[in-house]
Amino acid sequence: MKKLSIILLSLALFMLGGCSLEPPQWAKPAKKDKLEDIKIGLSVSTLNNPFFVSLKDGVVKEAKKNQMETIVVDAQNDSAKQINDVEDLIQQGVDVLLINPTDSSAISTAVQSANAIGIPVITLDRSAEKGDVVTLVASDNVKGGQMAGDFIVEKLGEGAKVAELEGVPGASATRERGKGFHLTADKKLEVVAKQSADFDRTKGLNVMENILQGHPDIQAVFAHNDEMALGAIEAIASSGKDILVIGFDGNDDAIKSVKAGQMAATVAQQPELIGQLAVQAAADTMKGKKVEKAIPAPLKLVTE
Repeated sequence: MKKLSIILLSLALFMLGGCSLEPPQWAKPAKKDKLEDIKIGLSVSTLNNPFFVSLKDGVVKEAKKNQMETIVVDAQNDSAKQINDVEDLIQQGVDVLLINPTDSSAISTAVQSANAIGIPVITLDRSAEKGDVVTLVASDNVKGGQMAGDFIVEKLGEGAKVAELEGVPGASATRERGKGFHLTADKKLEVVAKQSADFDRTKGLNVMENILQGHPDIQAVFAHNDEMALGAIEAIASSGKDILVIGFDGNDDAIKSVKAGQMAATVAQQPELIGQLAVQAAADTMKGKKVEKAIPAPLKLVTE
């Protein structure tokens, strides 16, 4: 019912706006100079992942510092739930939406619903394929993936046999990290196996066990996030093999694993900073200030 009401409202605004893709002026949220008047809606792909918990914390802390209200919803890695969550946030009267998409394609529907009634949308860590997004606040995932590939070549030399644990299919981070990795891997490494483990530690463990059975001579693993890398390390430890593992995110467990000599490296993002930058962009947007279409958060390779 809620979804139907959003669709009908969007259609009505479209018609009243003279068949323009822009909503009529009365439907657009007023610019707000007082930050304490701004209500932020934050939709996170999952809070069952330390990286996104840190991202959420960054948003909440920065908003609180500026006396802005925040409503947080957890999509639980379910794209259909995330669309419903965003529609609920719209009905709760949020002034701006911060969305960390579960699926970059599926979230487009929700982004377009917000666009139709003039609510600004900012995406975090992952992009939306369609709809008008004010800005994407994220690390350079392509560069990070290439950093991982270059590290493997540096440690093992060209021609090393590598497995790749991919993230959630359809997520922009999956595509971009894979793209960056293959810029190096396709020329200098032999990728003998690659399979999705959905950015999940348990799935990373199970997928790695299966890969080891089919390819016992693997020398290195690149996982699109730390959770899958940590799962892969468990599988490798049980096999008794010595395999180089590189993760991506730089979460606390991964940093500990690197320091303990278990994970070889992680491409570290700064999730709290991503959250902080997104809130700052939201504040500027509501004040009518110009915001860059992409706001980068720096990366660094963490090794022992």
